[in-house]
Amino acid sequence: MKSTREKILLFLLKNPKSTISDLADAVTINTISVRHHMNNLLAEDLILAEEERHGVGRPRLVYSLSDEGLERFPSRYYRLTNRILDRFKETLSPDALNIIFAGIAKDIASSHRNTIKNLPLEDRLNFIQGLLDEEGFNVEWEKKNDHYLIHEISCPYFHVVQSHPEVCTIDQTIITEMLDIPASKMHCILRGDQRCSFVIPMEN
Repeated sequence: MKSTREKILLFLLKNPKSTISDLADAVTINTISVRHHMNNLLAEDLILAEEERHGVGRPRLVYSLSDEGLERFPSRYYRLTNRILDRFKETLSPDALNIIFAGIAKDIASSHRNTIKNLPLEDRLNFIQGLLDEEGFNVEWEKKNDHYLIHEISCPYFHVVQSHPEVCTIDQTIITEMLDIPASKMHCILRGDQRCSFVIPMEN
């Protein structure tokens, strides 16, 4: 049996821009209880609230799932991705495929390079941490003697890289391009490690 919270998220999946009254009717609880659940879901960034005008009077709040909320529902996007990459491999050489992945990573990095190029290295690491978090990685970094370590606790490409390990180069290239320092992979989830880790030498 689904919890009230799950019922709210499922209703919003099917009915974006719903009001508190809509949700109360859908999950058959009073509006006070719905507001309590909505406040918790907003705090967890699982839903979005926006004002919507509906004639004369004050705008009303309507609610939809955020990107994080949408991720709570089963997705089969990786099946399509694997099929697309399978077809690419039938028509492109390995070198050509690597050029495509490198280009994707460089496009992401180049859009931020001017923002961070004059920052100290640790500030750049903080920026990269936030950027990779937005891409779906759970990232931490630490300082170790004469180098830094960037750890990716989770990988949003995991279901894809099992069949197409070339995709693993994207995050490594982003780190290298944005720091302008070669990032060496030390651990890899794909190899059975608990996380992916990259070594970043300190600047001289």
